Parts: sequence; C-alpha cells; structure tokens
Amino acid sequence: MSVVRRGILGGAILAGASLGLAKTAGAQALPVNVLLSVNEPQLATDPVALRDQVEAVAPPSPQVAWIGQDWANLHRYKAANREVIRLAAFNRRAVLMGDSITDAWPVQAGEVFPKNGLIGRGIGGQTTAQMVVRFQPDVIALKPLVVHVMAGTNDVAENLDPYDFVTTSNNLMAMAAMARANNIRVVMGSVPPATSFAWRPALGNRSSEIQTLNAWIKTFCANHGHVYADYWPALGDGQGGLKATLGADSVHPNAAGYATMTPIALASIDKAMSRGR
Repeated sequence: MSVVRRGILGGAILAGASLGLAKTAGAQALPVNVLLSVNEPQLATDPVALRDQVEAVAPPSPQVAWIGQDWANLHRYKAANREVIRLAAFNRRAVLMGDSITDAWPVQAGEVFPKNGLIGRGIGGQTTAQMVVRFQPDVIALKPLVVHVMAGTNDVAENLDPYDFVTTSNNLMAMAAMARANNIRVVMGSVPPATSFAWRPALGNRSSEIQTLNAWIKTFCANHGHVYADYWPALGDGQGGLKATLGADSVHPNAAGYATMTPIALASIDKAMSRGR
C-alpha cells in the first residue's frame, strides 16, 4: 500500500475512533462502527474490496504504481514449470537463467536444448534483481542438476536503476548461494560484449563496466568452486564489442552467434556435472 493510501486509511480510522470516544452532554458514547455507519461510508472488511475502496479515493502514486503488478514476470513460465517438473531428470538437467539473450537461445539452438536436457528461463529486459525474485520458481523448483546464469547486461544498461556494481554482484552471489543450498551446481556465464545499447543510446560505451563485472564473476567462480563460461573471446571483436558477423545488433547474438555460444555452454555444463555438488 502506498504512503498516500496508508495515510488516508489511517486518517479514516483515527477520525472514527475520535468520534467514538466523544460524548455530548448527558449522552452515552456511541460505538465507532455506529458512528461510521451514520457519518462515513463503511470501510470494507474484505482485503480486495478495501484496496479498491481506498484506491478510488487515493490512486497509487507513480513511485509505487508497480506494487501489485508482476514486477519479476513470475507468470511467464508458471504454466510451463508445472510441465517441466514432470520430466525425467535428464530432460531438465540444466536450467539457463538470464535475460533476452538467454530467452532467444532455445529457439535459435533448435533441438540442442531438448536433446541435452536444457531448459531456458530467460526473460527479455530483466536485471539481476528480477532474476533473484524468480529464481525459486524458475530454477530451484525444477530441481535441475545445474543452473547456468548469464546476467548483468540490463544492469549495466540501467533498465531499472543506475548501475551499481555492488548490487549486481550481490544479486549474482545470491543466486549462486540459493542454487548451492539446493544442491544445484552453478555455471556463471560472462556478460557478452557490447559497446552500446540501442534502447539506451545516451549511456554511451559501457564496455569497461562489463569487463570489470566479468573479471569479478570469473574470480568469484574460481573462489567458490563454480564453473565460469567465458563467451567473451568467441564473441568479442577485440574492441569491447560484439563481432558484427555474430550479432543481430550491438548486444544480441544472431544465429551464428548462438551457434558459437552453444558449444561453450554445453562444455561448461558438462564440467559442472563432473564436479561434486
């Protein structure tokens, strides 16, 4: 509930309480609910009806307008997850968590995904913060042996908030910790190269931020026994960007780009499978 709505609801309750305590000369105080029924509209008791009643008086402020909406897009894979959990263990041996690059991967890879027990759980435009929220239903609940996390592009592109390295690295650590706590092996992919974002041209070249984040991911994996899948050498143009021959734009791989990435992903998943949990 927004601050505005809490204030109005609280004010209505306090006003009613004050009236309930007031007495006229020689008269008995009336209960609060009686006074409300006489002087004010009766507040609903059902939570949904109460919310609608208050919102009719005080619509949510822009800052909190997203409250009550599916911020992390949890519904995207809700139905599919019910089907995946019924699959044999091999057919869901690895879940790929990520953004639009991961989202398009199953389509681009064709039969490679089902033949290798890969389940795609990418959602376009998402940041690491949103992925943390849906990590439980979209990864852990599916009980894979391995999770492949490739995330950070939209953090650097400031899709939601100004980029903060500490916040992004904390979110990546949180996903790795959740996976390990549930006996799921972890592969972390490097953030693919990019020197510009078509949807955020004013940001300019953020290649250095991506490379700094990748250096941290690589060290984190080495220190915690996770596998680091490094896509940068295969995709990079040597100047911090995505090779023109492998990109549909400056960020997203084309068919040739995915064909280049897939063997790296499979080798990294196999490497994680060979390690103890």
